Amino acid sequence: MLGDRKLRILEAIINDYILTAEPIGSRTIAKKYNIGISSATIRNEMSDLEEMGLIIQPHASAGRIPSDKGYRLYVDALMESRDLPKEQADIIYEVIFGNINRIDYLMRETARAVSAMTNYVAIAAEPTISGTNIRHTQLVPIDSSSVLLVVITDAKAVRNLVLAARDAPCAEVLAKLSEGVNERLAEITGAGLPPGVIAELAAKSGADEAFIITVAESVRSVVAAEDDRRVYLSGVKNILALPEFSDLDRARAIVSALDERSTLITLLESGGGEVGTRIIIGSENGVDHMRGLSLIKANYRRGGKPAGVIGIIGPTRMDYPMAVAILRTIVQGINEILGDDRG
Repeated sequence: MLGDRKLRILEAIINDYILTAEPIGSRTIAKKYNIGISSATIRNEMSDLEEMGLIIQPHASAGRIPSDKGYRLYVDALMESRDLPKEQADIIYEVIFGNINRIDYLMRETARAVSAMTNYVAIAAEPTISGTNIRHTQLVPIDSSSVLLVVITDAKAVRNLVLAARDAPCAEVLAKLSEGVNERLAEITGAGLPPGVIAELAAKSGADEAFIITVAESVRSVVAAEDDRRVYLSGVKNILALPEFSDLDRARAIVSALDERSTLITLLESGGGEVGTRIIIGSENGVDHMRGLSLIKANYRRGGKPAGVIGIIGPTRMDYPMAVAILRTIVQGINEILGDDRG
């Protein structure tokens, strides 16, 4: 157990390092923070904090900076909740409700807004398609040998598939077939269309039965996809502006890691899919090149279950209260448009 004095000193070190990215010494703490004890006493307390692994001395002549363990204590026990300023909340809601009909636009624009607002990296993942219901399909002619199949799920995700056709139907036939397919979506995504239904759709639309089978199988393939999440990233260049990553080789390794979809999925899955906001600090994440960064993520929900993830990636000295406030506001808005406002 830490006494109140040690906790106040640790909090001062963390708050100062978040702002300056510079190690802080006992004299600076005594001058800047109203702790009410001498610099010599602060120095002794800092020695104890260092022995506990909560702060470290990066160089022999430098002051101290927080360790990952120190940040963990800070976010678990010392960090105070912060409300997002109204002007920032308004920006977020404008982005969310301005992209209400397309989940891909929503995720991309939300990531852009968050990275601009924080100067960190923002990551956003669409809901998985598997386990969702198809709400609507549309067939659109492209040319004489190909047709575009647009599939929209109840989670507002959109998938576009180009279907090959020996003699592509005209727009009128495709419109009639789209109507018939939408009427039979439950059968298509369930046991599949029986031959009698395929013949009926062919008679009503004028489309070839083989093409109808291709359409039905393509619709089923969308909901059967196992790992089809689209992940949107914004603000990667912000990493290059951080003093912690002035080493270009280190910065390039991080940027390269963030360019890999598998890395992003690993980060998003860190710590499981529990409800609420989760903070993963430095060495706690499972990606080697990301050990100098922290991830704050939150699940948005659909139908009472976690559907997708919004996250903020920044240095371990990131402004955690501000990032948490932003994520809570985003999740509240997305839950509302997906019909689940319990988050």
